[in-house]
Amino acid sequence: MQSVLREKIAGEITLSEAPGRTMRKWRTEFRITQTELARFMRVSPSVISDYESGRRTSPGIRTIKKLVEAILEIDRRTGQKVAKRYEEFSDVIPSMKEFSVGMRVSDFLRKIDGRPLTHASNLRRVLNGYTVIDSIKAITTLDATDYLKIYGSSSERALLFTGVKFGRSPMIAIKAHPLKPALVVYVQPENIDELAVKLAELEGIVLARTELDPPALIERVERLT
Repeated sequence: MQSVLREKIAGEITLSEAPGRTMRKWRTEFRITQTELARFMRVSPSVISDYESGRRTSPGIRTIKKLVEAILEIDRRTGQKVAKRYEEFSDVIPSMKEFSVGMRVSDFLRKIDGRPLTHASNLRRVLNGYTVIDSIKAITTLDATDYLKIYGSSSERALLFTGVKFGRSPMIAIKAHPLKPALVVYVQPENIDELAVKLAELEGIVLARTELDPPALIERVERLT
């Protein structure tokens, strides 16, 4: 799992329009101070501060690698087990990515053979990433704090739910939370509750469905950039 997490952190920083801000996001996610991170990376705290504030140019590949290794090593030594928590998420969230360039909802749906269930007025909305969620495991595993993590670095993303029967529960959960996705996709749902469609329209969210099975869906979205 740690190799996957390494790739995730490094990928987000590399692709971010504000890499320093993304560095800060991951440092604070692991509850690590700038001083502590600097010590493990063998640099001065001002270097970390300069990167995070944008005063220093974007970090190179070697710096990003050192930063990721330092974060995971500090987590291991201090026993905070944040990385272990992400391992538990891997079952709930089998795939998640930030796009290097935004993608319109209409283009994203075309890539996954998606069919809109709500009015098509928001199909030009731009997505910055996606998250695939196992809806059954999410209900039994995620708490309110964890829910924030499914949005990655932007709420302007697609949430793709597998294991959906009628689609009411995911939309009720989304309605109750202040952050809203741009697009919700149900993967091979048994049926669609009219309430789910109504809630999506009330929240200004595009709701769609795809008949791709989860492995095929994940294979397609992971090819997107």
